[in-house]
This record gives sequence, structure tokens and C-alpha cells, in this order.
Amino acid sequence: MQLRQAITALGAAVLGLTMLAPASLQAQATYPVRPIKVVVGFPPGQATDIIARLMATKFSESLGQPAVVDNRPGKGGSLGAELVAKSAPDGYTLLVSATAPLATNVNLYPNVGYNPATDFAPISLMAWLPFVLVVNPAVPANTVAELIAYAKGRPGALSYASSGNGTTAHLTMEMFKRAAGLDILHVPYKGGVAALSDVMSGQLQMGWDTALFLLPHIKAGKVRALATASPARSPLMPEIPAAAETVPGFSSGAWLGLVAPAGTPRDIVNRLNSELHKFMKTPELTERLAALGSEVLLSTPDEFHEHIKREMVKWGKAVKDSGTKLD
Repeated sequence: MQLRQAITALGAAVLGLTMLAPASLQAQATYPVRPIKVVVGFPPGQATDIIARLMATKFSESLGQPAVVDNRPGKGGSLGAELVAKSAPDGYTLLVSATAPLATNVNLYPNVGYNPATDFAPISLMAWLPFVLVVNPAVPANTVAELIAYAKGRPGALSYASSGNGTTAHLTMEMFKRAAGLDILHVPYKGGVAALSDVMSGQLQMGWDTALFLLPHIKAGKVRALATASPARSPLMPEIPAAAETVPGFSSGAWLGLVAPAGTPRDIVNRLNSELHKFMKTPELTERLAALGSEVLLSTPDEFHEHIKREMVKWGKAVKDSGTKLD
């Protein structure tokens, strides 16, 4: 009798599992069943937006549902990030984010409305945007070593432009100044266009920004490129030295990644990771990103999660050292 009861109980348990399994498999097989919203916390036309739209087009093709970009600029990209953090964790609201919303802003603003380390389900890193150090052609320096010597001979007399207080460009120069022991005045602008304009005109001597933004002006001879902030020379610009060749250990730059709200089912996260990796590795996407001054940079969800936590510490120190705080 006991044996018969045990067999009956086991049969019921197996039946229960077989009834549950098809539902999970069906969810994986049917996702997505409606359009996906891809939030970008920056205005149209910026690097994050351009790359997000390339990704959205490919997602629409591979997933069989429209993936629509929704620009929500404000607060350094944090308004869009907060929107996604508070959205339903069902895989239908995603965020393509640059460095600031997921690593820097939590250290800059008193309250961004989310915790980058806990309020998102990381899907994958997508791209690396190398930063480039440029100077006005009149600056008598053709290398990082020459610029350091020139600046050290004129403490406080040189100025650099950035696209704004607390931006990655601003904090990159602050990290460079600290690493090289320089005293250079910061002049913030409302955007990279105005900042670069005054470097090109000679009102300011130098600045950092993305290769995407600077390469046309470098090729036109309007500014001179001295170094990239990548850990090693960028394959996009192998002729430009890495600043780390002169200032060991120095590294900075902007990265892009895809996240969903925390609690998004892992099977959906893995599906999106797999689809993203498939088309990001194709020559078509690699070449498109290279034309935008970007390198493909992919990861697993767990690797991206660890990356976010490390970057929060790194940029938090940069913010603290610079003394920058934003309202």
C-alpha cells in the first residue's frame, strides 16, 4: 500500500511538472507578441541614439515585432533610465544607455530615482566609444608627453573645454589631470559643439570627446589629435597613441549597453542577449559602428552587471575628486 501511494504521488508530481513546462516554453517561443519600446535618455542624433536605432532595426527584423526608439532626454540621461527602471519587467521596455545614466549620475545628482546596480536586468554591453584628446593646432605639442611638459610649465594658464559639468568628457580630463599632475582650467559648455568650436578657434587649448564627434574635425586639420583614452590603441585609429603609453594605467571612454527593468525573466534576457550578439557580430554592423567611431563590445548579462558595479566605483571617485555636484 505504501509503495502504491508513493508511486501515485510521484506520478502526480511528474504530471505537475509536465503541465508547467509547456507554459514556460510557450512564453519563450512567443516573446515578443507586441512592439518593444527602446528608451534612449538623450536627444536624437547623438551617438547613443544612432546606435540604438541601428539595434532597434535589427531587433525588428529578428524578433518579428517593431522595436521603436523613444527619446527621453534630461538629467544627463537619467530621466529615461528612471522610466525604464520603474516599468513592468516583461521585456517590452528596454534602455540603451551610455556610461552616465548607469555609472556616473548616481554620484552627481542627489537623487536619480534608481540604483543602477539593483534596478535593472543587464542584457549586454554593445559598443565602446573611444575618447580622443585634441588640441588647437597652435598649441606647441604633438605628443602627450609634450603637452604635459607644456602644461606643467604654465600651471593654471591653460584651459580645456567640455560639453558640460559632470559629463564624461569633463570627468575624463579631470582623471587625466590628476594622473599627469596638471593644473588646467575647466570651461564647461552646454554641449560638445560649442566646446569644440572654441577649441578650434583657439580661445581654449584642448579637450576630450568621442571619436565619433571629433574624427571629421581631426581629418580636416581643425584640431590635432594627441591620444585616445582607450587602454590600448584603438583599431579604429591605430596611428593615434593611447594616453596610457605615456600615463600608465590611464583609461576612459564611453560605453553603451542594453538593460531591462529588474525582474525581467531570465529567458527573455538571454533571448535578447543572443539576438543582439548575432547581429552585432556581423560585418555589416561592425562596419557601421566603425564609421561612427565605435567598436563592438559585447558581454554576457552577468559580465555586464559586474561592469556596471565597477564603473560606478570608478566614476564615483572621479566625481568626488573633481568636486562636481549637480542639482
